[in-house]
Amino acid sequence: MPLNPQQLSHPVLPRRTAIQAGAIGLLGLSLGDLAQETARAEGAAAGEQRAVRNVIYVFLSGGLAQHESLDMKPLAPDSIRGEFSPIATATPGTFICEHLPLLAQRSRQWSLVRSLTHSRNDHGESIHIMNTGRSDLPPGLDRNRPKPTDFPSLLSVASSQLEGPSGLPASAVLPRLITNVNKSQRPGQTGGLMGPRHDPWLINAAAECNGYGACPDCFYFSNKPEFHHTIQPVFQAPNLSLPDGLSLGRLDRRVDLLREVEYQQRELDRQLAVSRLGRDRAGALSLLTSGRIREAFDLQTEEPSRLDAYGRSVFGSSLLLARRLIEVGVRMVQVNMGRGSTWDQHGDLFHSLRRLLPPLDQSLSALLDDLDERGLLESTLVVVASEFGRTPKISKLSVYKAPGRDHWGAAQSVLLAGGGVVGGRVIGATDDIGAYPSEDPHTPENFAATIYDTLGIPRNAHWHDPADRPYPVYYAQPISGLA
Repeated sequence: MPLNPQQLSHPVLPRRTAIQAGAIGLLGLSLGDLAQETARAEGAAAGEQRAVRNVIYVFLSGGLAQHESLDMKPLAPDSIRGEFSPIATATPGTFICEHLPLLAQRSRQWSLVRSLTHSRNDHGESIHIMNTGRSDLPPGLDRNRPKPTDFPSLLSVASSQLEGPSGLPASAVLPRLITNVNKSQRPGQTGGLMGPRHDPWLINAAAECNGYGACPDCFYFSNKPEFHHTIQPVFQAPNLSLPDGLSLGRLDRRVDLLREVEYQQRELDRQLAVSRLGRDRAGALSLLTSGRIREAFDLQTEEPSRLDAYGRSVFGSSLLLARRLIEVGVRMVQVNMGRGSTWDQHGDLFHSLRRLLPPLDQSLSALLDDLDERGLLESTLVVVASEFGRTPKISKLSVYKAPGRDHWGAAQSVLLAGGGVVGGRVIGATDDIGAYPSEDPHTPENFAATIYDTLGIPRNAHWHDPADRPYPVYYAQPISGLA
């Protein structure tokens, strides 16, 4: 049964704790920060036997067609079922697309939710929904750019509740943010109401294309020569080495000098921009001084065979880096496959998916194998979703050579593996044409709750806006039947 946000109360602090909060405020913490830490401590005490779990969220920007991937309808009319055929998986009775053979072999590692639903068909609105876990939209939402009134992203909420490695954020997104055709950032990917200090850690590792994600590594397929990639390498993790001639000793001395200057400017530190700069600088220093974190970004230390297994592409390299970040203590990593509307096949659907599905199949299977071999799959939830599904009926627009499917928020399929998920299960179902859930519908709120629950965030947890107003983390129960 969904949780009622009105029934979730503000955390109550004893008088002694409230007095202590005044002293803590001198250190730059608010009452909300104290309440948050109290909730964390209580949650840890209640579930101290529970193993720490992490999340890798693979987001397919544009809208994955469920009929051509995880919820095929081979008995539907020609105008519904499409060109692709289903293949059997290692789980009896479960079938997926013929262009996902490696995932089919590994079906005992993953389960499907075929009944995720929401009411929006617009890219900007649906990206906000699936990146925040909120079906309702904030007042004044701009579909093409973030606003301070947006709901906070899943990554922002997670980072506000969890500890990251060496002073770094607990969550990160790579290799780029989701944009529209004008390369403007879509909403729902920032701290929003939480304030900019809770924006996710962006690891910008993908080279910019001449066109709109228009190269094989960015998964947009065009015959126009100006859309071919001319920037190499297509994936470049940040260089975290110190500049030549700058030793750690000299860096320490510069930090001491900087602290002395800041001591004279402590009043300015109360301003948001300056305080955020301090956090960014602290994170940068952590990156530079932690050899373990620097090494995580150097993919060339991996065996060539593992690089080949993932696929030497933006997506494959991003998944490999996500695994390495999880290993060094980042709790949640989002990997965006594509730049904006990569999976948005209003036309040329089958041609595009014949080139999109194989790299998804290869890289995702390699990630599951890699996590399993390292003993990390049980502690790492891998979840694959999009902003919405596609229409049941195939249509033909004049601007395309071949048919496709339009936007459809009413039904999409989500794949989940690891992190305590029992493999080989199918949760929910859609009707005979894949239009609407016919069994066990689930909302983005259930989806978000599943992620938060996996991360061990307590059900009574709250996040706070800059004015210290509390908001519940959970707006529904986690998806049942996965564990």
